[in-house]
This record gives sequence, C-alpha cells and structure tokens, in this order.
Amino acid sequence: MDTPEFDTVILAGGRAARMGGADKPALIVGAEPMVVSVARAAATAGSSRLIIVGPRRPGFVLDALQAAAASGPAELRFAREEPPGCGPVAALRCGLAEVAAPWLTLLAADLPFLRDRQLGELLGRAMAAGRPGAVLADAGARPQWLAGAWQAGALRSALRDYAGSSLHGLLAPLQPVSVQAAGNAAGLMSWLDCDTPADLAAARQSWQLRDTGTEPC
Repeated sequence: MDTPEFDTVILAGGRAARMGGADKPALIVGAEPMVVSVARAAATAGSSRLIIVGPRRPGFVLDALQAAAASGPAELRFAREEPPGCGPVAALRCGLAEVAAPWLTLLAADLPFLRDRQLGELLGRAMAAGRPGAVLADAGARPQWLAGAWQAGALRSALRDYAGSSLHGLLAPLQPVSVQAAGNAAGLMSWLDCDTPADLAAARQSWQLRDTGTEPC
C-alpha cells in the first residue's frame, strides 16, 4: 500500500523538568540535535510539512532543520502553543491548525532513533486496518503516544469535545493499531525517548556502540 499524503507535527516545547530544564530537543545524540533527527526521519518518509511546535531555535539547530526539510523536500513551519509549555494537548491543537494533509505523524522531538521506515509502517498499518491511527509500542507493549500516525480529521473530531490535558485520554479512545517496533543489533529502539539525563547518556552510549560495531550487553 502506498504511503498517503501526510504532514508531521513535532512537539518541541515543554519544560523538560526531568532534564533539569535543558533545551531537550536541541541536545545532540549521534551527529545532530534530536529534533533534527526526528525532522529528518519525517522528511525522508515523505512528509509534506514539518510543523515544529516550540521555539524557533536560531543558529545551528535552525540551519540543520532547514537542511533536513530540504532533503525531503518538505515545507518547514513553526508554531507555538499559548501559553508556551502548557502541555502536549495544547501543543497538538496548535500544530494541527497548520496541518493540510489528510494524515499526519505526531512525534516527540526526543526520539533520536526513529527512522523513516517506522513512520511508513505506522501509516501503512493504520490504513490497512481501517483505523484512525497507529502508534509505536515499547518493549512492554505500552503505546507511545508521541510516536504515531493519525487521520487528521479523527484528531480534530476528538479534540473538539476534549477538555483534558492527557494525550492518553485523548488518543486511547480512538483505538489505534499498536505497532511493536524491534530494535536493531546495537539496541537502538525507535520508540526510545530521552526524558532524563540517564536516558540521554544511554542513548549516546548506544550511538557510540553502533559506531564502533560493538553490541551492548
């Protein structure tokens, strides 16, 4: 099945409290900031628009995002929820207002091991099942709500009457397809996000092991 036309909403704001308030999306894993890795995966998968919900980071990060979008090519846009940092549901509402395609991928900005093939699989699995969406599941089969593909219309309908602040509360009732993503030989899991300094250190170590050809224990 062909990949449908889709846009991408990347949530790149937030307060990163568990990361000590650092600008988490701009932290580097491997060769580039995590938000750039996510944007590159979406652009390579064929996303028409990359909608970054968060601050416009000047300098190196902005230049790298523009290069990632051009590799698609995809249109790069920025949006910001009001007030900034008021939660993922508000950020989704803001990003969804910029979506023009019938489908979208909804992604966190801290998924350094996400690749275009996983996004294509999410879109394809949702379409094949006739469901409004699909999400990656972690090793414990838990859905990762910021690693999914959705029908834009289904999200707009769900948001219309939703007054909560939880992505689980918004998205779980849509009963998306759960897609178990396998890691590669170096343990690089596509659903792995970096919420804490320990997560970031583990992700960076995995990249180093990949580069040296050494598999983790």
